[in-house]
Amino acid sequence: MSQRLFMRVWVVVSLLAFLAACASPPAIQGADRSAFSRTGRFAVTVTEPGTAPQAVQGGFAWRDSGQTQQLDLANPMGSVLARVEISPARAVLIRSDGSREVAPDADALLAQVVGTDMPIRGLKQWLQGEVDAAATHVTRGENGRTTALVSNGWAVRLSRYDTKGPRMLVLERRHDAQQVRVRLVVDGA
Repeated sequence: MSQRLFMRVWVVVSLLAFLAACASPPAIQGADRSAFSRTGRFAVTVTEPGTAPQAVQGGFAWRDSGQTQQLDLANPMGSVLARVEISPARAVLIRSDGSREVAPDADALLAQVVGTDMPIRGLKQWLQGEVDAAATHVTRGENGRTTALVSNGWAVRLSRYDTKGPRMLVLERRHDAQQVRVRLVVDGA
């Protein structure tokens, strides 16, 4: 896999996992102690006909203070490789080497860096077990918690809830002949 493609798939996960050997990065600290945060592991698999599946896995730390979000992406050993900072005015990807990519919002940033649409806008709500504004085909379990939805072409399954939200998120999308599957496993708050 080329280094550029590897980085694209890695950033796709700015969002998002499942690998028992992966270490989660430390929780992102901040002055606002009431901020919503999650840490865990991700795995992304991209499949296209005629090519070998491409897969990337690692750890993530998410912090949402209401107006701003931060997402750290780590390699399987737990070293942070990139941070995504999202505010109402812009989204910035900061790589471990200090290089930056800037866009007007998180969706535009991912399209710019990865070259394809990713479900960043909905992730904020999904990590809390909530339904985003674009969601359709919403399914709820006996306890009223969201278990599945479709949003902007992504089929999303939520399960293993704790008091903050789902501890397992599986996102799948088919676009033309390409299939993208993202798994997030939440390890901590």
